[in-house]
Amino acid sequence: MGTEPFNGTYVEAIGRALHDAMAKDDRVCCLGEDIGAYGGAFRATAGLLDRFGPDRVIDTPIAEQAIAGAAIGAALMGQRAVAEFQFMDFALLAADLVVNFAGKAHWRWGASVPVVFRGPAGAGNGGGPFHSQNPEGHFLGSPGLKVVVPGTVRDAYALLRAAIADPDPVLFLEHKRLYRRLKDQWDEAPTARLGEAALRRDGGAACIITYGAVQHTALEATAGLDVAVLDLRTLWPLDDEAIAALARRTHRVLVLTEASPAYGPSAELAARISETCFPWLDAPVLRLGAADTPTPASPPLEAAFLPGPARIKAEVERLLAW
Repeated sequence: MGTEPFNGTYVEAIGRALHDAMAKDDRVCCLGEDIGAYGGAFRATAGLLDRFGPDRVIDTPIAEQAIAGAAIGAALMGQRAVAEFQFMDFALLAADLVVNFAGKAHWRWGASVPVVFRGPAGAGNGGGPFHSQNPEGHFLGSPGLKVVVPGTVRDAYALLRAAIADPDPVLFLEHKRLYRRLKDQWDEAPTARLGEAALRRDGGAACIITYGAVQHTALEATAGLDVAVLDLRTLWPLDDEAIAALARRTHRVLVLTEASPAYGPSAELAARISETCFPWLDAPVLRLGAADTPTPASPPLEAAFLPGPARIKAEVERLLAW
């Protein structure tokens, strides 16, 4: 892990993780649109080209299938490839390679595919319907593919380092609204393991199971309430033990996502909790997410589309009154 002190933003932690991983292991390489000379659309890869050169920091055409295919090929040949999709909305263009090739290579012939597909996701910046999606639901449950969503500066660093070190393909979703809105510092680099949730606040009356940027909205909305907030951090594999322990202890559960509840991650989470914790629950498992529409470009409409503090607090109060 990196040994230099850090004082910076979420996106700078992503950059530090890439720098440290590449410095430690010369098998790590990065590729994607504008990641070299330009330093990435959000500047996450700034400085990589100057430090590591064009053989390890590779600018690609605007072609997500080509980016994914080249990264998978590099991983199969012994590299540890980190592919950036400029917006995770367009990861769907590479879904066949990510899900059907990278995710299944181990089962198909025992090959390890240590590749990370990373990039910005999420709404809140007025990006409209094509640059604001939360595509995790399209990839969850795909055999062999891990899905990670860091919601803090420390996790942005630690989980990316863990993803790069992992022998399996990882989809790594960075919320663009957090890139420059969160800041943290450390003297010793943080560490984390994939598949472990983190309790952001304890409480006994109810719990919110969530992840990504919306956890901060949940903490704001329930300030002063006896409500625990659990950040999943990894959506696949899930930390079923932490989820069940908190649900059984608090007896009331709200599953909160920025993604739409319709056929999304919250449906799977609610089903698992209901199946494994039913005798301990004093109320139905409630779900809250964004509206089931394309993301509006208009800032007022986007604010109404997202699960904001008022909606979260109202849903928690409904849960507590059950």
